[in-house]
Amino acid sequence: MTMNIEKALRSASRTLEIASDSARLDAELLLMIVLDAPRSLLFAHPDKDLTTGELTRFTQLVERRAGQEPVAYLTGKKEFWSLSLKVTPATLVPRPETELLVEEALNEIPQDARMSILDLGTGSGAIAIAIASERPGCQVVATDISAAALAIAAENAKRHQLANITFVQGTWLDAVPEQTFAFIVSNPPYIANSDKALNKLQHEPRDALASGEDGLDAIRLIAADAGKHLAEGGALLIEHGADQEPAVADILKKHGWQDIRCLPDLGGLPRMTRASQD
Repeated sequence: MTMNIEKALRSASRTLEIASDSARLDAELLLMIVLDAPRSLLFAHPDKDLTTGELTRFTQLVERRAGQEPVAYLTGKKEFWSLSLKVTPATLVPRPETELLVEEALNEIPQDARMSILDLGTGSGAIAIAIASERPGCQVVATDISAAALAIAAENAKRHQLANITFVQGTWLDAVPEQTFAFIVSNPPYIANSDKALNKLQHEPRDALASGEDGLDAIRLIAADAGKHLAEGGALLIEHGADQEPAVADILKKHGWQDIRCLPDLGGLPRMTRASQD
């Protein structure tokens, strides 16, 4: 059976409607991978027939996407802060809302700064790489408990020719026992272990998503230890769930943090908290 590009996309879009809010776009991205072609080709040649091999591979990718596997894992890449990053099931897929964390950090770090910055739980390296690319005079240390994730992060840094990042394996602040930093940033896991949202995220590393009964275990650990690693005048920037602002503030207060303020994301939701020890 032959099928042209447009018919294949329509069929795939119908299949993906239940699994995705962007079914047509997902189908187009997957077909671009199969054809190794830009999106413009799909629009310019909708009547072009797919070969049997192309159609078979496309169908397989669509079935995987229908099973909730992220498009980023199927394509092997994700854009973050206008940077193309390699992603695998060993890393969390970078989210657009995490760019708020990068934006806020850059607002506080002068263009010509020569500071030390710590990214806790770096995953694919998205936050560390974005900051390092924008502030070449700064030294960024990126940690993760996963050696597999760190290998991907290091590959991404090399791809973007960034020599001002050091990758260290370890659990949160235990990875940097003797070091202090001007800024500490983190997008830790913050979903409750029993949250049904995890069902739709089953292909991503659970340890990078869930953290205890209320989702706040990792944030508690960071709040308890980060102050010891913060230089005078420094700040902690941490991402969390939109409904966790009061709980995160209470945790930070308990551990002596001051000037605690939550910043909204582009949708107006409280998704990141900044705090200092001064």
